[in-house]
Amino acid sequence: MAAPGENLRINSDRLWDSLMEMAKIGPGIAGGNNRQTLTDEDGEGRHLFKKWCDEAGLTMGVDQIGNMFARREGTDPDALPVYVGSHLDTQPTGGKYDGVLGVLGALEVVRTLNDLDIRTKHPIVITNWTNEEGARFAPAMLASGVFAGVHTLDYAYARTDGEGKVFGEELKRIGWLGDEPVGERKMHAYFEYHIEQGPILEAEDKLIGVVTHGQGLWWLEFTLTGKEAHTGSTPMNMRINAGLAMSRIFELVQKVAMDNQPGAVGGVGQVRFSPNSRNVLPGKVVFTVDIRSPDQAKLDRMRATIEAEAAKIASDLGVGCSVEAVGHFDPVTFDPTLVGRVRAAAEKLGYSHKNIISGAGHDACWAAKVAPATMIMCPCVDGLSHNEAEEISPEWAAAGCDVLFHAVVETAVIVD
Repeated sequence: MAAPGENLRINSDRLWDSLMEMAKIGPGIAGGNNRQTLTDEDGEGRHLFKKWCDEAGLTMGVDQIGNMFARREGTDPDALPVYVGSHLDTQPTGGKYDGVLGVLGALEVVRTLNDLDIRTKHPIVITNWTNEEGARFAPAMLASGVFAGVHTLDYAYARTDGEGKVFGEELKRIGWLGDEPVGERKMHAYFEYHIEQGPILEAEDKLIGVVTHGQGLWWLEFTLTGKEAHTGSTPMNMRINAGLAMSRIFELVQKVAMDNQPGAVGGVGQVRFSPNSRNVLPGKVVFTVDIRSPDQAKLDRMRATIEAEAAKIASDLGVGCSVEAVGHFDPVTFDPTLVGRVRAAAEKLGYSHKNIISGAGHDACWAAKVAPATMIMCPCVDGLSHNEAEEISPEWAAAGCDVLFHAVVETAVIVD
């Protein structure tokens, strides 16, 4: 058994061409993508991915939540597979690389193995997880969460989008409801390649992010109930203003995050006013607070403080307040052995690298509950993601995929 030499590289042009071809499906309005989960565009992207997997000689399995598993056989029929993947779904105004790089990077690893006629002891399975983004159906990382036993399948099937469409029905409608039970597969290891979605690697001129930990997260959905009233004729001292309560809670979130520095973030990215009219005070406001930290105690303390203080803010204004946790995962420590292989691969290839904590949630966070797991990151321009202007360079994409190739192949074990 041998390890791949440092001269071995993936086909960077083929990787980039695949990224650009996938980006033609579900184009956005400003150069990015809108390929939200379980839409027709998601279905079309899945078909293209399957076509490429078929051409690479892989066998495709699909489970009951639509996760796609493309398998390259190993030489040992009893060896557990090495899984490599991410997601093809995007934000409504998403970029061309978030998630997609990880799926197509995994495909490029397999294509390169085929080119070089390298056989591995362990099978390699490319994975496309359903609904990582959570933009259409909350929570994020839904299907990998069901796979890891965090959510039930019935819970996932019952999720609804903003139009009241039901997850299970939409999965069936686009034709990607599989028959394989979710979570039955066993993993030898799991790798995920992703853009950083932050500015650190580019700012420090590093090609490779060696991901050691993932931040924990709470998504807290607040519903504030006030009284609809005319903005022009309702005296200030007679208002029950849900919008004012919301604004004060926004300030609270900022303060709590700043009070818990370093290693904590908090903010709000989604707000729904009702009736959302210029001259009507809102009767109801729904918004989601997103708080994150790699420190479990700090994360839990932030949540408790925000919920307690928000209730007081609302009460003082006569506004009703309820809160539901619609997304959560604990901080993750990735497998030290796999992290070491990523670091060693970067060093062997001569790529600059640094340890990094993932600020975003990823399917690897749930995979880590059932198998050794880790991540690799590449820079993105200005740290911009979840934005159609998201950008990486072909060189960045290739370097991270080279590291992925070497770490995966070492884990899957070359057979002489």
